[in-house]
Amino acid sequence: MSRHALGAALAVLALPAVAWAAGPEVAGAVTRSAVNPLAMALFLAFVVVSLGVTIWAARRGTRSASDFYAAGGGLGGVQNGLAIAGDYTSAATFLGVTALVYGSGYDGMIYAIGFLVGFPMILFLVAEPLRNLGRFTFADVLAYRLREGPVRILAASNTLVIVLFYLIAQMVGAGKLIQLLFGMPYGTAVGIVGVLMMVYVTFGGMLATTWVQIIKAVLLLSGSAAMSALILARFGLSPEALFSAAAAVHAKGSAIMAPGGLVRDPLSAVSLGMALIFGTAGLPHILMRFFTVADARAARNSILVATGFISVFYTLLFILGFGAIALVSTDPAFQDPAGGLRGGANMVALHLAEILGGPPLLGFVSAVAFATILAVVSGLTIAGASAASHDLYARVLRRGRATEAEEVRVSKGAAVVLSLFAMGLGLLFENQNIAFMVGLVFAIAASANFPVLLLSIAWPGLTTRGAVVGSAAGLVSAVGLATMGPGIWTAVLGLGAAPFPYDNPALFSVPLAFLLSWAVSALDRSAAASAARSAFAAQHLRAQTGFGAAPPALH
Repeated sequence: MSRHALGAALAVLALPAVAWAAGPEVAGAVTRSAVNPLAMALFLAFVVVSLGVTIWAARRGTRSASDFYAAGGGLGGVQNGLAIAGDYTSAATFLGVTALVYGSGYDGMIYAIGFLVGFPMILFLVAEPLRNLGRFTFADVLAYRLREGPVRILAASNTLVIVLFYLIAQMVGAGKLIQLLFGMPYGTAVGIVGVLMMVYVTFGGMLATTWVQIIKAVLLLSGSAAMSALILARFGLSPEALFSAAAAVHAKGSAIMAPGGLVRDPLSAVSLGMALIFGTAGLPHILMRFFTVADARAARNSILVATGFISVFYTLLFILGFGAIALVSTDPAFQDPAGGLRGGANMVALHLAEILGGPPLLGFVSAVAFATILAVVSGLTIAGASAASHDLYARVLRRGRATEAEEVRVSKGAAVVLSLFAMGLGLLFENQNIAFMVGLVFAIAASANFPVLLLSIAWPGLTTRGAVVGSAAGLVSAVGLATMGPGIWTAVLGLGAAPFPYDNPALFSVPLAFLLSWAVSALDRSAAASAARSAFAAQHLRAQTGFGAAPPALH
């Protein structure tokens, strides 16, 4: 297996050089003069290190289901916490939140706060029960006392929808970033990301993916901290001086220090907050990480470490955003002929790095941004592959009769298929506005996954019919309302005034999922419903105490 991984590594390493040689002849590519050699070198260094980790993980073995899905359940709380932080802080976070603060000031932090508040929700409501009840996916928790077939089909479907939407955003972001920085064709850039995530997941499984995420998390925090220190050094280490300088040059003036400029009305703010907070507790690639630790205590420690890391990171993004206002917006070198920001608002963090540290810091931050994308897409891919193989194939189609080796083979095949789908969708959506997809992902997770997961853990009355109807209603309403909202109906599809006036549907779709889950369960008088209610006491004991819970390899 290591020979195959090495061959894939060499093939991937050859792609940037080939693409760079193609240079400006490709439509839309950046000229060779724009290529940052240090960024290219650091990018190649990260690829070499990460593929070395993959080879190491492959030699340790990924043949058992526990090894492939959960790294054998042997990760410590600190390791897993850093991996969760690496899984969660995507390029959309680093580049996008900085761009939001750059454009809207104080209001840009609504996304950062919403993302962060979701973690205490996970800590107090789902982390410990997940580890005590589950094995590889959150569908294991739903299937503990509900009928296995329906809930696994639904949970796997939700997971695949979330993963594919999230992968589109990541692949398009990766393609545009590499195209801008390395001067290679967009299609080649998407291909590199797709091949790398295929190699990480197929050969290294969860262990390789975890270490890629840890490396990325450390690099991302280091780069953000270095940039923040350099910004504050220019303003006498005074945040107040920084904010004053930013307000003096921003088009909105001192209004950038007040809320109300980004979200149109209170209902939109509440809806967005619900999506970000509850959606975090419903993301399958985040929930999956609680099965990589030995016990519930390590699961809780993971959340504490991840929350601390992410808190520091988002605080630094606030500094970066205001630093960009003060420094980038006043530098004509970063303006395009139309007067906008060169490369678009999402590139403001990279322009800031060039101002602060020249080509060396720009190269480092560019490579970190690319590492961020690779880590997130790897985590998404293994979550989608586990849903297809463990939930659909092993537990539904084969009804638990599949061997572990067979299940792992199917999972690796699913990872390849998902990678190919992601590459195809990345090419298809190249010129589309995909900003809405990230918000849609959180709205779907908040509506389709979180209500049934919470009710299955906390409410004895939940039945299979209630879970299926509520989750399906959450999924359909979240996607449907988002499609009919201004972000898709008007901005993307160009169909005129939107029938649904809000960009984020969570305020409506989340309560609908809870309401239908409760109503259908309360009206269910079937024998299966009675059995589900009777089994709650035993489930609750195990969820809260861990009695009877076994490590993933022995479960």
